[in-house]
Amino acid sequence: MAALTRVVARQRAEMDRLQDLAATSAVVERAKGAVMARLACSPDAAQEELQRRARAARRTLLEECWLTLGSLTPPTPGEPRPAADTAARDTPLPPPDEAGSSALARLARALVRVGTPQDLARCLLDRLAVDVDADAVMLYARLPSGGLELVGHAGIDETLALQWGRVPPLAGIAALDALAAGEARWLEDPAADRERYLLIGDPSRQWGSRAWLPVTTGESAEVALGVLRPSAAPFPPAEREHLLAVARLCAGPLRTFGIRREPALGAAADAVQIVFDRLPVAAVLLAPVRGPSGAVEDFRIEAVTAGTSDAVGRTGRELLGLRFLECWPTAAADEPLWQGCMKALEGEEPYESEPFARQQSVAGVSELVTYSARVARLGDGLVVSWVRHDPSDRQEQRLAEVQRLGRLGWATWNLTTGEGNWSAQVFALLERDPVHGPVPLTQLPSLAVPEDVPALARAIGELVREGRPCDVPFRVAARDGVRHLRAVAEAVTDAEGTPVEAHGFLQDVSAQRSAELALLASERAMLTQQGALSAERLVASRLQDALLPLPKETVRLAGLRVDIAYLPAQSGLNVGGDWFSAIELPDGDALFVVGDVTGHGLDAVASMALLRFTAKGMVITGSSLTGALARLNALLLHSRDPHGTATLVLARYSPRGRRLVWAQAGHPPPLLLRAGEARYLERPHGMLLGARDTPRYEEAECRLAPGDRLVLYTDGLVERPGESIDRGLERLARAASAPGPDGPVPLARLLGSLPEPERRDDVCVLDIQVPGDAGD
Repeated sequence: MAALTRVVARQRAEMDRLQDLAATSAVVERAKGAVMARLACSPDAAQEELQRRARAARRTLLEECWLTLGSLTPPTPGEPRPAADTAARDTPLPPPDEAGSSALARLARALVRVGTPQDLARCLLDRLAVDVDADAVMLYARLPSGGLELVGHAGIDETLALQWGRVPPLAGIAALDALAAGEARWLEDPAADRERYLLIGDPSRQWGSRAWLPVTTGESAEVALGVLRPSAAPFPPAEREHLLAVARLCAGPLRTFGIRREPALGAAADAVQIVFDRLPVAAVLLAPVRGPSGAVEDFRIEAVTAGTSDAVGRTGRELLGLRFLECWPTAAADEPLWQGCMKALEGEEPYESEPFARQQSVAGVSELVTYSARVARLGDGLVVSWVRHDPSDRQEQRLAEVQRLGRLGWATWNLTTGEGNWSAQVFALLERDPVHGPVPLTQLPSLAVPEDVPALARAIGELVREGRPCDVPFRVAARDGVRHLRAVAEAVTDAEGTPVEAHGFLQDVSAQRSAELALLASERAMLTQQGALSAERLVASRLQDALLPLPKETVRLAGLRVDIAYLPAQSGLNVGGDWFSAIELPDGDALFVVGDVTGHGLDAVASMALLRFTAKGMVITGSSLTGALARLNALLLHSRDPHGTATLVLARYSPRGRRLVWAQAGHPPPLLLRAGEARYLERPHGMLLGARDTPRYEEAECRLAPGDRLVLYTDGLVERPGESIDRGLERLARAASAPGPDGPVPLARLLGSLPEPERRDDVCVLDIQVPGDAGD
């Protein structure tokens, strides 16, 4: 925390430097604007004019800017420049000596951070205490009634400031006399001055000499600057010239931010400090510190209790006069405490924070302490107090939070007297008014719904009579319906074993019970659905077996050796629509068909049977392959499932010349293996069945050679979830072309060599082989 404080101090210094640069630039730009308006010139010409005036009067550019801003008056069109402006610009003061010039330059730089008349008074005293041995500074503004109001002061106590806060328009007031005459009044002889003026304070004990200087912020002087010195000696000429220059320099800031009185906490702070000295708590009285824009940038500590300590271990009155963010750097602008201070200062309700942890140095040891803060407005300031939470209080608060979050509450009963003691959460769970007090333990079952009374009464009776612990659920009627509760209690016995006290807790288990009931209903629904799906799968599987008998050995057709494999899906309850057909036609040719109907279950099996038998019938009766596909497409479009689709490959093999003619409808291409190499036949045009009314189908021709092997298959053999089908095709080609120990790889071994983590679709394969010794 000490390191953080040093970082904040460095950042604050850098911020102050940047703010000085920004404020200085703003002063220069405002002065340039004033010159541009007066002389009707460009910004560069106005800059040159200001620099020329500064060089001529042996002043800095910033001094000249302040003087320019202080001498402005609002002229009317055609009106000559006012006398005040003419005097300020055309009749410069005699050039001060080198020391006075540097003092004015320092003052000009300091004035860029001044935002109120009170800030101006403090700033002037800081500089004039060194320059002219000033002990106090006062700023009076002329009121419309002719009197004066003290708008800023430094070096005088609050009692005197309150006494002289407003001065009526009387004769014998030096400040009024200086404003009326427009000339400075030098009070250097206390005896003579007392006869002429009503003096502030006691000249014999406080200020022996005073100077009252008019500050011209427009056409006339509206502010009087008072400089009070302890010595009763005349002001030397150099000091008089210096003070006159200071008065002229002050006109710029006063004209910039206006004459508004900053709230003072001095008298209130003294009274609060007396009270704070007797309080055993941690509290501070804060006065807002405002920037040039009027926004609160920080707070100044005006009063503090002895029990207050900051982040680095400073305590009590060591904190007086320090800044709030300097003492507690973590209270940044986005912290809840800072925001609470802002709201309380704006006149809203007092702010009370949630408990928070703070690292604190106690007897040289850093420890983590839990506090809560309260902020309340007091006049124009704030009182911030911190309450340190005792560990037992914090533990009780945590116990209450646990009960609230766990929806439970504790309860105890005296079994001898029948009296009980409940936590607030038990009253909330039972929706019982705490005014009516706890219910005796034996009457607790009366709060349950009638169906749960016997079980709850029996458990409580065994607890009261035998001291047997109980853990019993029951229900109570609540505003939002029925509430499920759980009562857990145990007995405390005396020396003879007789139960004399019972303690336990009640817990709201409505959410848990609702979840259990919902889970039970879901399980029942799932079992019912699973049974229905299993029955449907069984029916579909038997129907598939009846409609699609699988040969148990190799089939020979038209001189070809044909092996057939059908692999059902390993996941899911439904039967797929994959199918095949391998028959010899009346003319001696062989017909091979492999198809895949979208969907699963009975509908897919029905569509499969329709397509299988219809395709064979059409080709047997003389239809071409493309004609058969076109008719099958129309048939599928007008089936009971108008949205059903299917893929299909038809191949007709003629042993005369080993000629294979084939067509397809959106189906993967056949795989041809010849001389140890695998390639896929180029697919002729063909759209899947059921997609559109007028599809176009084409045929392709391939001549097989002795030893060739042709594989027809459904997409379940090559498709994997999240994988391109091209990778599956490549995998099948590699596996089929791999040489076996005794020639081509058998179909069963080929299917076993393909990696398959879990087959999600049926697979149908026709492995067609041309004997190696086949003749032409």
